[in-house]
Amino acid sequence: MTTTDETQAGGAGTARSAGRPRSAKAEKAIIDATLDMIGEGMGLFELSIEAIAARAGVGKTTIYRRWCNKEDLFVDAVATLKSPFPPPTGGSVRDDLIACMRVFQRDANDARSRCVMSIAMNEAERHPRLVERVSQAAIEPRKAVVTALLRRGMATGELRPDLDVALAMSSLVGTVMWYTRSQGEAASAPDLAERVVDHLLAGIGT
Repeated sequence: MTTTDETQAGGAGTARSAGRPRSAKAEKAIIDATLDMIGEGMGLFELSIEAIAARAGVGKTTIYRRWCNKEDLFVDAVATLKSPFPPPTGGSVRDDLIACMRVFQRDANDARSRCVMSIAMNEAERHPRLVERVSQAAIEPRKAVVTALLRRGMATGELRPDLDVALAMSSLVGTVMWYTRSQGEAASAPDLAERVVDHLLAGIGT
């Protein structure tokens, strides 16, 4: 069974590079269906390729062309919840940190993202390797960006040379995430990221 857009995409004379998705529309439907089902409380055990395919309106073969198994699909779907960071401006570390914290704030304000991430991370006891993969795909790249910014600040003299980078990163991100999730309407304040960064820079800046 295939979808109409796949049949059209697979017509004669259509060139594709190896491994390239045949239909962006089908892939989005699959990802959305997976996230919806996780958001409804389904963990990895309850999810099935058959159920995801039915929800997305595609055939199982459509999914298997892109993902080898439901674990791979689960990881990729959860990773899409994280918005990309803007490229560093190369200006002040303060400005780049504020830009990153705004992304954390925006994602933390998204109810669906919070729900799915919470359910996904609760799989740790039954599926520790899966949660490790989710962390590597969705969390570690962001930590690496913030860490690099902090190290840049140390190199340029904007931040203390003896800075505990891991602690500073946790303080910045943790404050934004906690405040956003616990302070109601105040969490949407447009200057929240700026206030958090400036407050903490008072302690970690030179």
